[in-house]
Amino acid sequence: MNETYPEDLVRHVAASTGLSEATATRVVADVKAYFSETVEAYVRRRHAELKDKNWKNDEIWPLLAAELGARSFGAPELTERQLRRMVYG
Repeated sequence: MNETYPEDLVRHVAASTGLSEATATRVVADVKAYFSETVEAYVRRRHAELKDKNWKNDEIWPLLAAELGARSFGAPELTERQLRRMVYG
């Protein structure tokens, strides 16, 4: 990996999980990527996941709006129209 992470964090993850330091570094990178996802990227990814499960947009928009409030990026409250624009432009 090109990025480095705090050594104490990697050591902590390795020690607390029994993972090797290399694997712990990948776990830390995955967690960082998860929490670094933008609101727009999250909306697009989640919309695609739900469409793949045959959800209808009328079901998806309220769910996305609720999920955004629980995410770490502290998304502002978005309307269904704003969510649709993120997905469809």
